Amino acid sequence: MNNYDKYEAVIGLEVHIQLLTKSKMYSADSAEYGGLPNTHVSAISLGHPGTLPKVNKRAIEFAVKLGLAVNAAIREENQFARKNYFYADLPKGYQITQDKTPICNGGFIAIKNEDGSEKKINITRIHMEEDAGKSLHDQDPFDSLIDLNRAGVPLLEMVSEPEIKNANEAYAYLTEVRKLVRYLDICDGNMEEGSMRCDANISVMLKGSNTFGKKVEVKNMNSIRNVQRAIDFEIKRQIEAVEAGEEIPVETRSFDAVNGLTFSLRSKENANDYRYFPEPDLQPVIVSEAYIKTVKADLPALPHELYKHYTSTLGLSAYDAGNLTDLKGIALYFNELITHTTNHKAAANWVMGAVKSYLNENALSIEQFNLKPNRIAELIAIIDEGKISNTVASQKVFPAMLEQPGKSPLKIAEELNLIQESNSDALQDLVNQAIAKYPEKVSEYKNGKVNLVALFMGEVMKLSKGKADPKLASQLVKETLDKS
Repeated sequence: MNNYDKYEAVIGLEVHIQLLTKSKMYSADSAEYGGLPNTHVSAISLGHPGTLPKVNKRAIEFAVKLGLAVNAAIREENQFARKNYFYADLPKGYQITQDKTPICNGGFIAIKNEDGSEKKINITRIHMEEDAGKSLHDQDPFDSLIDLNRAGVPLLEMVSEPEIKNANEAYAYLTEVRKLVRYLDICDGNMEEGSMRCDANISVMLKGSNTFGKKVEVKNMNSIRNVQRAIDFEIKRQIEAVEAGEEIPVETRSFDAVNGLTFSLRSKENANDYRYFPEPDLQPVIVSEAYIKTVKADLPALPHELYKHYTSTLGLSAYDAGNLTDLKGIALYFNELITHTTNHKAAANWVMGAVKSYLNENALSIEQFNLKPNRIAELIAIIDEGKISNTVASQKVFPAMLEQPGKSPLKIAEELNLIQESNSDALQDLVNQAIAKYPEKVSEYKNGKVNLVALFMGEVMKLSKGKADPKLASQLVKETLDKS
């Protein structure tokens, strides 16, 4: 049996973030996803002789946004380089990227471990580059087909330090990165469509060692869950190989999601020299301090900032804060809701409960939700005022509000005759009737069976047709029984 506990993993992630710009990184061609094959191309993105690239200004803005969000240092003078290699889907035969002058250095992504502790994963660099096209191997029985629509689409590559220790940390890191790029509106984060892609560099070494093992790169994982699965498999595979006395080859592997295993694509022992050299057709891009301040002023509230505000200032639990900040749209809805109510816990419960359930059941996003936050605040208010109960609100008033979003919940409750009976004299009559119905139970209550209060409460609610104020009714039942 292999002794897995003797080893620790060393993991670094390279995340490619496809930017939500209208045009490509170095040309005016459309960067939109989903066009017919080879329709978003021109002489520039196809690399025809005599064409000249031009840097996409919006891509620079997005790079600065991401750098600021992760507390990175932003480079003032940015040069571009040619990375030379040949693939059928790389029309020019080289990729325009950044080599020694990445636009961002340093920074970190904070993750939460399973025990609730926080860990900072440091970032080595973030640099700008262009994407390659796409080779399709399953469309034709004899030939591979090439779609160059993606060639030239802007990317940011975020490279982490090799500080991730296991698959769960990698999962948490990628989840935070995806959340962050969505909050910044720079990428939709859909790994299934390839707009966020991740390569994992994995090695194992004896615990306490300062010498890293041979590094293996794993590619072609189309979900955060599959990254987690691939890392788990690869760590186990490498430990078993080392324990068996085998050499770990330096190679690139792919992940088979059906069988949950990695397999070799190509050796990297004799990796080609990319022959980086400065891109002669592009002037350096200067990112001034004034420009950085302008971009910073437009940054939205970020998920970690909202999380801290919700827990520290609003007093919500870590669970509530995590759920509310998971999606930007939900966080924005909640932020507007709490401008209309000070009952923050009730606001969180309604958003995470009834609202999200309705969205999930109807496959809607929060942006498609027809109830404005002020209507939910009005519903919370009439519950807090004792006019309706939480049960009546969720089972009857809320569904009616969805059908009549322009009508106030109070009006709906009145029209449906749901306003609670809060008149103590009227309620006392109902309490007296309920207690008179079960004289033998009154004796049992007197003898210590205090849980019989629920029986009398049920009778009061039945007599009031569900309209009795539960708090007041419960108080009157106990007082009346104690006096009996």
